Amino acid sequence: MNKAPCNKINAGPMFNAYPDSLGGTLSDILKFLQMDELKNVFQSFYILPSIFNTDLDRGFSVIDYELNEQLATAEDLEKLKNLNIELKLDFVLNHLSVLSHQFRDILKKGENSEYKDFFIDWNKFWEGCGRMTGEGYIMPEEDLIENMFFRKPGLPILFVRFPDGREVPYWNTFYQEVRYDKLDAIDLVYALDIQYPTAQKLTDRINAEISSGKKPKEIDFGEFSRYKDKVVDLLESRRKYLGQMDLNVRSPKVWEFYEETLGKLSRYGAKIVRLDAFAYVSKKPGLRNFFNEPETWELLEKIKEIADKYGLVLLPEIHSKYEEKIHEKLAEKGYLTYDFFLPGLIIDALERHTGEYLVKWFRELQEKEIRVVNMLGCHDGIPLLDLKGLLPDRYIDKLIDTLVKRGGYIKDLHGRKNMYYQVNCTYYSALGENDKKMLLARAIQIFMPGKPQVWYLDLFAGKNDYEAIKRGHKEINRTNLTWEQIYEGMKKKIVRQQLSLLRFRNTFPAFDFDSKITVDNTDEQILIINWVKDGNIANLVADLATYDFSIKAINNEGVNVFSFSSNDRD
Repeated sequence: MNKAPCNKINAGPMFNAYPDSLGGTLSDILKFLQMDELKNVFQSFYILPSIFNTDLDRGFSVIDYELNEQLATAEDLEKLKNLNIELKLDFVLNHLSVLSHQFRDILKKGENSEYKDFFIDWNKFWEGCGRMTGEGYIMPEEDLIENMFFRKPGLPILFVRFPDGREVPYWNTFYQEVRYDKLDAIDLVYALDIQYPTAQKLTDRINAEISSGKKPKEIDFGEFSRYKDKVVDLLESRRKYLGQMDLNVRSPKVWEFYEETLGKLSRYGAKIVRLDAFAYVSKKPGLRNFFNEPETWELLEKIKEIADKYGLVLLPEIHSKYEEKIHEKLAEKGYLTYDFFLPGLIIDALERHTGEYLVKWFRELQEKEIRVVNMLGCHDGIPLLDLKGLLPDRYIDKLIDTLVKRGGYIKDLHGRKNMYYQVNCTYYSALGENDKKMLLARAIQIFMPGKPQVWYLDLFAGKNDYEAIKRGHKEINRTNLTWEQIYEGMKKKIVRQQLSLLRFRNTFPAFDFDSKITVDNTDEQILIINWVKDGNIANLVADLATYDFSIKAINNEGVNVFSFSSNDRD
C-alpha cells in the first residue's frame, strides 16, 4: 500500500477557520497565532476558500483562485510560512461560479466562446440517450437516470441564454438562481418606441409581476399583450445568474485550468490541498454520477500527477455511508481521508458511557492502515449519514434526538426528510455546553490515530448562534469573533486547557503517523490509549461516565515530561 502522501506531512494539530473568523482578516488570525498562548500549538492551518475570489456558500462557489483582496494578501501567506505553519487550501474540482471569467465569456460570445465546452452542455451530453422536450432540454431515458444521485429536486439544469437568443441547458449540480432586473419607463421607450405614459404604466405592471416571483413568460400583460414578446425578450436578455456550473473534464481547457490552479495553490504555500466535490466530477450516461468507478479513480490519479509536480498532498473530501467503504478505498490507494465518523462516535461514547463503537473504529484505522485527518467540529455540521453501517441505527436516531434537543438543526439530504445528512450545531452545544465533556472530547481526539483538525469555535467553546440561523442553518457554527471576544475567550479555563493539550500533541515526539498505537477498553466505561515512538510514550486514561481523565508522557530517557489531569486546578 502506498503511504507516501502521508509521509510528506506532519501529524501535528491543524487549525481551521475562515480568513475572517477571528478579528476580521487573515492578518488578524496571524496576530492570533503569534500570541504567546498559541506558541507551538499548531503545525498546520486550513483556511477555508473565502480566502479566494468567491461569491456564494461562504467561499465554496469560486469565481477564481486569486486572493480575496478584502480578507488576505500575499504578505499574509508569506508571514504564515515564516511561522513554520503549513498551509492547507481548497480546490473545488466539480464546478466554478457563474461569475467566473469562463462562464461570463460564454454569456458574451456564445458559440464563439473558447469556453463553450468548458462546462457541460446538457443536450450534448445526453444526445441519443433520450427525447427532446418542448422546453428545449433532453429528458434522458428512465433507465439511464433511475439510479442517478441528485443533490436537489429536479434535473440539474440551468438554461443559459446565448447572445443570439438561443437557450442552452448546462449541467448544474449545486445552487442556481436566476434574477430579472426591474425595468423603468425609459427602457421601454427605447425598446418599444412607445409613449412615455404608456411605458410608465406597463413598467409598473411588469415590475409588480417580477417582484411576485413570476418569470417573464408567466407575466400577465393584460391590455399590453401586444408588447409581450418584445418585453419578454428584453427581460431575458438582461437576466443575471448566481450559482455553480459543473466543469467538463473532457475539455482540455479544464485540465489546463486544473494545472494552473494547483500551481497557484503551491505558490501560495499550500502543502495540503483538500479536493472538494471531487466525487461529482465524473459523469457518464447510465451511471450514478457520484463517485463513478473506475472513472473517479482515474480522475484522481491524473490530478495526483499534477499535484506531485508541485509537492502537494491531496486530501479528497467525501461524505458517504461507512457501509459503502469509500474511506477504505481511498486509503488503499494511498490517499489521506477525512474521519467524518469520529465527531458522532465521541458524542455517542460520552452520552452512553461506553467506548464500544469508538474503539471498534480505532482498531479498524490501525488494522487497515487508514490515514486520516480527524476533527470534532468543522464549518459544516456534525456528520450523521457517514455513520450508517458503523453505528447502529437506533444509536444514530438517539444521537439526532440529543443534538436537536440541544439546539441543533437537522440537515436533510437534498430535501428528503427521511434521509438525514448532518446536524448543524457547535460541538460544545452538542455536548450540552459541558466543559468536562468538551475537554475529554479534545483529549480523545488528540489520542485517536490521525492528524487532528481544530475548528476555531470549538477551541473557544463556542455556543450555538441562533441569530445567525436567519442566514442559513450552517451559520449556527460560524460565528466570527471580535478581538474583544478573543481576549475574553483566552481567559476561559476550557480554552487554556485545550491549548495545553494541543501543544503537547504538537511537540511530544510519540505522536506521528508511524507511531505504535494501542487501545484498551476491557471495561467499556474506561478508555486507555497509548502512543509509542522511539522510546517516547504518551498515555491517556479516560472515564467515559464521569468524564475524568489523565495524561502522562515519558520521554526516551525515562523522564515524565508531561502530566495532565482533568481534575487539576488551572
